[in-house]
Amino acid sequence: MGLHPPTRTMQPAPEQGAEVDGIWWYRCANRGWQCNWLAADDSGSGQCVACRLARKRPDQADTLALEKLAKTSSDKRRLLIQLSELGLPIVPWYERPGGLGFDLLSSRSDGGRVVIGHANGIVTIDLAETLDAHREQLRVRLGEPYRTMLGHFRHEVGHYYEWVLVEQTGWIDECRELFGDERASYSDAIARHYRSGAPLGWIDSYISEYATMHPWEDFAECWAHYLHMTDTLTTAAAGGLELSLPGGEVRPRADYSGSTMKELLADWVPVSGFFNQVNRAMGKGDLYPFGIVEPVARKLDFVHRVVTASRVERSLG
Repeated sequence: MGLHPPTRTMQPAPEQGAEVDGIWWYRCANRGWQCNWLAADDSGSGQCVACRLARKRPDQADTLALEKLAKTSSDKRRLLIQLSELGLPIVPWYERPGGLGFDLLSSRSDGGRVVIGHANGIVTIDLAETLDAHREQLRVRLGEPYRTMLGHFRHEVGHYYEWVLVEQTGWIDECRELFGDERASYSDAIARHYRSGAPLGWIDSYISEYATMHPWEDFAECWAHYLHMTDTLTTAAAGGLELSLPGGEVRPRADYSGSTMKELLADWVPVSGFFNQVNRAMGKGDLYPFGIVEPVARKLDFVHRVVTASRVERSLG
């Protein structure tokens, strides 16, 4: 079986290929590296769209880095499926300058240090963060309550979509009112943040300490949390979760595109609280160790409105 990207459905994937909606589809050439997507006959490389979005990857001789690539690519595919479910446009880097792409490199390889970030549509991810000890060491040193590879993807793609859907459109004025002026010096903001940390009282206006650094980071953090919320809620809905609470029953929805952010948060608060309790029952930390105050709710509402207004009919080819 293999995933048919345009319809996001699993289809038979015999070695000789299969016809879906009049087009022949084949197993992705990276199936040996755990990719279970299908590639269209005219893909030109035998790779699925998710794999073709990787602009750079480790050298073929670097087998250790390629093992990390396989794990990281799974998170990338989950990200792309969610972006497609939300109807967000996915224009590949190889089709248009400034299109979305990924440089998946390892700081443990000969190339040296890899800085996670986004620039001109390209998201760079350090494959070394698939190593739990390495990632946890960074999380503790940076004072973060949460750090995952999927979280990196969601945060960095937030920078891409702010650039594409907000900064180059009529949304920018409202964005600056809520998040601040993104034209402020980013280098000065980084230096200030790592010198002095988050300002006192940050928790009253921001989703995380990192969000206080610069308007760009505030938006990207809210974007990432919006993806956390919607994916968790729709997954819970697919599993048939229902919560019976004193105030009534809570039933997560399979699709929040027609809902308000207020309605989404009305589901999210009790559902995330329930999952936090489940984690504690297993002796683990909270699944969602964050609070959502009113200023953050307004920022999340902005993200939700941008997402729902930017829907396209088909985003994964």
